[in-house]
Amino acid sequence: MTASFLLIVQIILVVMIIIAVLLQKSSSIGLGAYSGSNDSVFGAKGPASFLAKATFTIGFLFVVNTIALGYMYASAATESVVDNMVETTDVQAPSAVTPPPAQSETTPPK
Repeated sequence: MTASFLLIVQIILVVMIIIAVLLQKSSSIGLGAYSGSNDSVFGAKGPASFLAKATFTIGFLFVVNTIALGYMYASAATESVVDNMVETTDVQAPSAVTPPPAQSETTPPK
């Protein structure tokens, strides 16, 4: 498989997971979803609805595809960004800045 094919699959998976999440029933219990209420996704019976199972499956495929894309792009890179950096040791450092002349004690300040 090529990386461009996996990138197209990644975009399709993103659209599918967005649609699956938006189609699910909205529960307005806020943070109560994590306290074990009946409307929570992982309640006493587990994710029972079709959309919850579909969302989990699409999410799992998304993560696997992301790992595969990362591996393919990392193995395709033959050199690092650090390898392409220009060494700056040849450039001269700027000359030291001379301090302004000190005022004599006899001259009143302006």
